[in-house]
Order: sequence, then structure tokens, then C-alpha cells
Amino acid sequence: MILSFKQKILFRKILKFLLALFITSTLYMVICKWVLPPITITQAGAIFEGYGLQRHYVSWNDISPNVKLAAMASEDQLFPEHSGFDWKAIDKSLNGKSKKHKKRPAGGAASTISQQTAKNVFLWQGSGWGRYLRKAPEFYFTSMIEWTWGKKRILEVYLNVIEMGPGIYGIEAASQAYFHKPAKNLSRAEAAMIIACLPNPKKFTVKPMSRWVAWRYPHIMEQMDNLQGDEDIDALSN
Repeated sequence: MILSFKQKILFRKILKFLLALFITSTLYMVICKWVLPPITITQAGAIFEGYGLQRHYVSWNDISPNVKLAAMASEDQLFPEHSGFDWKAIDKSLNGKSKKHKKRPAGGAASTISQQTAKNVFLWQGSGWGRYLRKAPEFYFTSMIEWTWGKKRILEVYLNVIEMGPGIYGIEAASQAYFHKPAKNLSRAEAAMIIACLPNPKKFTVKPMSRWVAWRYPHIMEQMDNLQGDEDIDALSN
């Protein structure tokens, strides 16, 4: 296929745009190693949809160890071990096989905390064709933050940007909204209740407590008990 002169110009412009987008997004990813993102696409969407934006970023030391433990217990029990992707869980999701980790079960979803962080900070939510369009950049950003940020920073950013209620983003805003206290003072049960609203906090509400959260949070607490004492988990919980 031979391109016309105009098609060649358009093709070059598209390539330049994609290159500029790649360089800009990579620089932004590096900056976010030290600076929490000013706003995400998902947060902007909440404002546009009329939910508003409740968000209060906090540092690692201002997040209760109970929250960190609850997040790993519920969302990604192999978080300390994997390099961004839980290939066993992905294989299970694709093939419907029931495989369990000898020491720690991998949890329900194939999407790791690292993948969720990359998606929330740099990309967009949603299913359908957009999900497939998101796969390649999600793989890139997940790999890059694992390489440049490290596990503690990934978990810190995750707990600051994830949606935890309609228009409520991050553990500090959720803690204040639901329990009227700072995130560093959340109990095990309170942390488990908030984390139990994931992955659909608009449907699985913390207050008023939905049936899903009421059923789910005691199971998260059981997993927290099982995981506590694991050297790798404890290193990321404190």
C-alpha cells in the first residue's frame, strides 16, 4: 500500500503526537514517585458526574498499618512477591482453573494493586472496548512503577487515589467521611469495612452499610489475621 503525500504528513503528525504523549507521560510517572497526582481521570469524572471530589492526600506514616494490611488481604495477597502481575491469577481468570498459592491464596481478581494503581493514576476506568485499548499502556505503566517507585510507594499512592465511595477518593477522605477520624487511627474492623467496598464503592456502600460490605469485611479480617506475621507482609504494613 502506497501512501499519498497528505497521508504521509498525517502519519508523521500522529507519530509525533504519540511520541510526545509517551515522553510526557513517562516524565509524569517519574515525578509521581515523589509527588501525589494533582488529579486523575477518574476523579475528574466524579466531578463531571456530579459526585463532587472529597480527597485528602496523606503520607505513608499517616495511614494506619491496619489499612495497608486490609488492602493486601483483600485485593492482592501476593503484592510483596510479584513484579506487578499475578500471572497465576491471570491464568486462572482466563482458563477458569482453581489454583491456590501454598502459603497465601492469591485473592479473587487478576488485577494486582500495582495494576490498579497504574490504571487509576495514568489511565481510565471502564469496560468494553476501552478496557482492551487500555491493556498495553497499563502493562507499561505497571512495569515502570514497579521498577521506579517500589512497593511502599505504590501502596501509598493506591490508598490515596482509589475511589472509596461516591466522590470519595483515598483513605483519609473515606476515614473522615465514615468514621470522623484520621486514617492513621482506623481500627482493624474500620479498615476492613472501607476496603470491603472495593471494587464498586458506589454500589457496595460503607455507610449505610451494604449487605456486601457487611458480609465481606469479617472475611477480610480473617485474612488479615492469617497474613500478619508474614515477614514480607509486615514490612509493607508498618
